[in-house]
Amino acid sequence: MCGRILSMKVLAVNCGSSSVKCQLFETSLEAVQGNCDRQLGRVLIEHVGAAEAVIRSDGTETRRPLADHLAAIDLAVKTLSPRPREIDAVGHRVVHGGERFSAPVEIDDAVAAEIESLCDLAPLHNPENLKGLRAARAVVPHARHVAVFDTAFHQTLPPKAYVYGLPDAVWRRHRLRRYGFHGSSHRYVAWRYAQIHGFARQDYKLITFHLGNGCSVSAVEGGKSVDTSMGFTPLEGLLMGTRSGDIDAGAVLHVMTKEGLTAAEMDALLNRRSGLYGLSMASNDMRTLLDLCSRGHASARLAVDAFCYRARKYLGAYFAVLDGCDAVIFTGGIGENAAPIRAAICESLGSLGIRVDLSRNAAATGVEAKVSQDRSGVEVWVIPTDEGLVIARDTLRCLEGIVE
Repeated sequence: MCGRILSMKVLAVNCGSSSVKCQLFETSLEAVQGNCDRQLGRVLIEHVGAAEAVIRSDGTETRRPLADHLAAIDLAVKTLSPRPREIDAVGHRVVHGGERFSAPVEIDDAVAAEIESLCDLAPLHNPENLKGLRAARAVVPHARHVAVFDTAFHQTLPPKAYVYGLPDAVWRRHRLRRYGFHGSSHRYVAWRYAQIHGFARQDYKLITFHLGNGCSVSAVEGGKSVDTSMGFTPLEGLLMGTRSGDIDAGAVLHVMTKEGLTAAEMDALLNRRSGLYGLSMASNDMRTLLDLCSRGHASARLAVDAFCYRARKYLGAYFAVLDGCDAVIFTGGIGENAAPIRAAICESLGSLGIRVDLSRNAAATGVEAKVSQDRSGVEVWVIPTDEGLVIARDTLRCLEGIVE
C-alpha cells in the first residue's frame, strides 16, 4: 500500500518522425517500490506536419493542423497539465545511446551534442528524438530533462554476443557491434514477471518477445540482457512489419548490383518494403494478414509462417544460451493481442517444456495472463508493456542519483 509520500510529476516523451506520444506520471521512490505510480494522462498525436494532425486523449479524438514537434508537444503539455510549471521533470526516449550511454542521464548541452553525434548509428530515430528534446526544453524550460536509451538495457551483453566477425580495426573504428533495441520494453516485462512471482533478480531466466511493427527477442538472466536479436541497427533479427530481419550480407550486395541500387535505395528496400509487407505484398498489419490467411491468401500465409518460424528459431537459440529458462514472455502490439501467433511460435516445443494452453491463450488479449498449461515446465506469459512508465521511473532514479 502507498501512503502519503513526496512525489514528482514526470512527463514521458516519445517522438517519431510525425508522431508524439506523451504520458504524465506522478511517482516517487516509494511509489516505484510499491508499484503504485499514477498515470495522470496520455496524449498521442499522429501526422504532425501534415494538413491535419490526429490528437487522441482520454478516449477522444480531434484533428487540427500542427506544424511541427514544438506545436505538438506544446499542445500535449497543455492538455495533460493546466499548470505546466507543476511538471518537475521530462524523460525522453532516445533510441540509440551507442557505447557511451549505459544508463539514463540528465540532459545538458554537452549530452545533447553527444546524442546528436550518434545520429549516424540511428538516422531514422535519433534525429526525431532530438526534435522532441528541443521542443520539450522550449515548452517546459523549468523542468529537468533526462534521456532514457533503448540500447542501455543491452549494454550488459558480453563481447562474444555483441561482436561481429569483422576485422578488429574495422569494427572498432566504425563502432560496428550489436547494440540491441526495445530495451525499456524488455526490461519492463522482465521486472514485472519477477514482481508477480516475488523473485529476486538473480533468480530467473527469461526469453522476452517484443512483437509489433518492430520486433525483437532478448535472453534475460538475473534481470540483465545477455543476448538480443536486433543488432547494429533495428534491422537485424526477427521478421518485422516492413523490415527484412536477418539476411545474408551477400544477398544485399547481389541485389544492389543486379538492380543498380544506391545505399539509400537498398536501405529503403530493407527497412520499408520488406518483412511481412514485402512477403505478403498486402499489409504489414498482422490483423489484416491473419484475416487474409483465413480466406486462403497464399502470400499472407507465407509471411505469417515465416514470421513465426523465425521467432521460434530464436526462442530455441536463446533457450540454449540460457541453458533453459523459467518463462517465455510476449509483449507489444502483436505479442499482446495475436493469440494465433503466440500459439504458432510455441508450437511443438514440448521437448523444451513449453506447452501453451489454447483456451487461456485465446482469452488473453491485451491483458496480463499466464497462457501456459499447468504442467508446462516453462511458463508462457502475456505481459502488456509500459515503456512510458519505465521512462518516468528511470527519470526519477537518475535525478535522485540512484543507479540500478
